Amino acid sequence: MKTPRSLARTPLTITSAATFVSSTLTVGSAGAGFVDLTREIEGFVEDAAGADGFVLLFCRHTSASLTIQENADPSVLDDLTTALDRLAPVDAGWTHRTEGPDDMPAHAKTMLTATALQIPVMNGKLALGVWQAIYLIEHRTRPHRREIVMQFVGTTR
Repeated sequence: MKTPRSLARTPLTITSAATFVSSTLTVGSAGAGFVDLTREIEGFVEDAAGADGFVLLFCRHTSASLTIQENADPSVLDDLTTALDRLAPVDAGWTHRTEGPDDMPAHAKTMLTATALQIPVMNGKLALGVWQAIYLIEHRTRPHRREIVMQFVGTTR
């Protein structure tokens, strides 16, 4: 095991989570791909007057998912789409085809990613890294309406 070259920790912030704010975001996807939700989530924290706490996001579907990924180079999202398509190809011999040939691969891709995310909020801002964004991943080829439940838990300004 290697020893880290340096470690540092900020002072503790103590918060009493007395505020819960909820809203549902409806997203119209254009078909398979990534939809950047970061600005919408930032707006939700602003509207909730969030100071310190966290945002919980929950995708209410089994053929779409959520992720935090790089937002600087669009080829990252292209490569991630390729990776998911390789892990769950349409032509893999799936038996579930009730809603079309892309439905079962979409379920598998959702299982491999996430339907819920938790993002810290510090001083009223999402504690994302410089190159991070929050994405809905639509796994179906046709456009769909997706619902994301958003909850802020923490203190307010």
